[in-house]
Amino acid sequence: MEQKSSIPHVLIFPYPAQGHINSMLKLAELLCLSGLHVTFINTEFNYSRLLRYTDAKSRFGRFPGFRFETISDGLPEDHPRSVGFLSLNDMFDQLKTVIKPAFREMVISDRLKSDVRNQITCIIADGILGFTIDVAEELGIPSIAFRTVSACCVYAYFCLPKLVENGDIPFKDEDMDRPVKSVPEMKSFLRCRDLPSFCRVKELNDRGLQFVETETFNSTRATAQILNTFEDLEGPVLNQLRSYWRNLYTIGPLHALLKSRKSTDSSQTVSSNGLWEEDRSCMAWLDLQPLKSVVYVSFGSLTMVNREQWLEFWYGLVNSGKRFLWVRRPDSFAVEEEECQIPAELVEGTRERGYMVEWAPQEEVLVHPAIGGFLTHSGWNSTLESMVAGVPMICWPHFADQQINSRYVSEVWKMGMDMKDKCDRSTVEKLVKDMMDDKREDLMRSTIRVSEKAKRSISEGGSSFRNFEALVDFIRKRV
Repeated sequence: MEQKSSIPHVLIFPYPAQGHINSMLKLAELLCLSGLHVTFINTEFNYSRLLRYTDAKSRFGRFPGFRFETISDGLPEDHPRSVGFLSLNDMFDQLKTVIKPAFREMVISDRLKSDVRNQITCIIADGILGFTIDVAEELGIPSIAFRTVSACCVYAYFCLPKLVENGDIPFKDEDMDRPVKSVPEMKSFLRCRDLPSFCRVKELNDRGLQFVETETFNSTRATAQILNTFEDLEGPVLNQLRSYWRNLYTIGPLHALLKSRKSTDSSQTVSSNGLWEEDRSCMAWLDLQPLKSVVYVSFGSLTMVNREQWLEFWYGLVNSGKRFLWVRRPDSFAVEEEECQIPAELVEGTRERGYMVEWAPQEEVLVHPAIGGFLTHSGWNSTLESMVAGVPMICWPHFADQQINSRYVSEVWKMGMDMKDKCDRSTVEKLVKDMMDDKREDLMRSTIRVSEKAKRSISEGGSSFRNFEALVDFIRKRV
């Protein structure tokens, strides 16, 4: 039996938003399956939701070397943490004034040490929480920065000084289709509208832009870096990133890697890491639908839509004549649904061909035989899940990496259509019909090709499989 003193104790700390928590919990479970001890820090608010809506406590309870810890985010209980862009400034303030000192005190003290676990031997933190690197250096232990966005987005962030120097940002005019030449590897297809949303600023002193630039370059101080991607998907960009990050581990798609590691245990099912309650009735509805006949619609955990956008999407879906499963998060609407007069044709069209839930078990939905396409916000977790499932996409990005992800989906990986900055019923109707058209053999060929590459990467001997083994070895050797 391995002695306690030789078992690494890894501290994992995500940025407090669902997409970040989701992928980092999957990494935590993978590390536990590899025999490492893990402490996972959540904000108190997110931890309470995780306990309420998931099986996380029982799932991780089978690992004696694992435990959850909580930290206050300093915000009032009723603060709209998940409503998107406007609340980010609040979170930036809390990171500096509340979370940073509380994190340091927690780690420097003996609070995380126990009879089962050593003191912390390695910190894996979200790549935009640079203060964790300072704490790791103070303790003399390795720090690993985990960027939960795409590699192409991270590389665009590294190119921010060049974008400013060449006058690409701030945007000088309203021509969002103007080509951007300041990001090598993307010169042939990148437009202003495809840059990450933080670039859509009028002043260079914008807090969001400064934050992502500072934290991106700060991440180079970490001992190593992790990306939830795979070499066959973003190889050219990864080659560029390795000029900044000498010790980079690409271990994605994480959800597929975890599923493959758990496949020998027949009692294991796909588990949620979500902060909303899943409505599993949609799975029974999908069971009744024909093969590849349903468009799955979800805009993730942060996107907000107003009444006009909501109705345009709804009309487009109904007018397409296709079946649809629409996830409409309770806090995603800028107006209460009951305050809106819903046209009778939408009610009738939905009754005939649609199904709506507040939250769905997305990984399971995407691999269901009835799903033929995904209308998505292009969040990175959703994009990877769609890739592995072999489901083509219509992309309607909202913020952060989603703009550049959607351009790669349409122009590089050829897995779907990009409708960013548009929201009208005729466009939605046309793209849904195009995506679900059996004659789109080119789209399906590309989608299947990427899916096969993704699955190959996490199979034994694949790049992500090998890189994860190397990551575990890296952590073990630094005890």
